[in-house]
Amino acid sequence: MPPTVRAVRGATTVDADTSDAITERVVALLSQILERNDLAEEDIISILFTATEDIVSTFPATAARSMGLGAVPLICARELAVVGSVPRCIRVMLHVTTERRRDQIHHVYLEGAQGLRDDLPD
Repeated sequence: MPPTVRAVRGATTVDADTSDAITERVVALLSQILERNDLAEEDIISILFTATEDIVSTFPATAARSMGLGAVPLICARELAVVGSVPRCIRVMLHVTTERRRDQIHHVYLEGAQGLRDDLPD
């Protein structure tokens, strides 16, 4: 299959709204997404992060830059404040080029975000 554009989703939570906690969890999340989907930096077109309104200490994109993804276009946005949603949650969507079929993409949900998308393949 020739390379095509795909979206890869993931999410994680932090125990506390601190720069160190956010950096640790975002790096772990992105590392797992890249590893499980056999992706390299040059495969990434862009990354969109959202964070719940209780995360204010740093941008998740700053954590991505700390792991060497500074050349990748990154943007952060506020997650909708829906009653009953997972607190201190960071979600991510990577747009990538890959030879994988849609059903071969591995979306990654860690920590308190593990149950957000039980309907997706692992």
